[in-house]
Amino acid sequence: MRMRTLMGATAAALTLVAVPAMAQDGEAEFDGVYVGGSVGYTVQNNDVGERIDFDAGQDGSFGDSITTSTGADAFSPGFCNGAAVANANVACTNDKDDIEYYGRIGFDKQMGKFVVGAVGEFGKTEVRDSVTAFSTTPAYYTMTREIDWNAALRLRAGYVAGEKTLFYATGGGAYAKIDHSFTTSNGANSFAVTGDDKAWGWQAGGGIEQKLGRNFSLGLEYLYSRYDDDGSRVEVGTGSAGATNPFVLAGGADFRRSDSRFDYHSLRATAAFRF
Repeated sequence: MRMRTLMGATAAALTLVAVPAMAQDGEAEFDGVYVGGSVGYTVQNNDVGERIDFDAGQDGSFGDSITTSTGADAFSPGFCNGAAVANANVACTNDKDDIEYYGRIGFDKQMGKFVVGAVGEFGKTEVRDSVTAFSTTPAYYTMTREIDWNAALRLRAGYVAGEKTLFYATGGGAYAKIDHSFTTSNGANSFAVTGDDKAWGWQAGGGIEQKLGRNFSLGLEYLYSRYDDDGSRVEVGTGSAGATNPFVLAGGADFRRSDSRFDYHSLRATAAFRF
């Protein structure tokens, strides 16, 4: 009897030791609220074939031609992706790819090896995207856009390899405030940038996150971002131009970019602290 009692007590003691150990081994490493940030580099698609569309007469119908007093196409020199370096269509600077930086807050729920959650971000990228038209004057007309700031709310889902390595996919909605600007070597007409500086879009990508210790993690993430930027216009007025000026002959004109997509790829390093 005493032997059975001793064996029972020993088994109970081993169970009490083993249960916490098992719980520790199976601890949810990617669970709960976290805060952090990211820094990375943004690369644009360099939209080959993009041009500037014209609305002659400013009646809201784009796709018109602006012609000279002889009926010739005033923009026959064509277009280029990027900012002009001369009045002639001989070269343009490439769109600017640059760094990005964001703060983030998120929440994850780990269920076994699977993780689901959501993350919100706020920050900006320093990219600059331009398109240029060239007239027979000769003169250049460059439309440029940059992100003042942007924010996103994404879902993410992943799988924990081992105990502390998370592979995940992420995607969701995004919003950006965009700065639009315009430059030209045409000193005769007047030009004004108008329209909406707000753009909605979406993001998708994936990454890897590695826990270092109990609360801290580092990671690497790829993200594709796309915004629908179709609200910006350049209004052309008479200014000091004469009666044979192509824009005067057209009864005024509006400019817009032919492609409303403002999209780019990002590769960033991430860091997070979990509470």
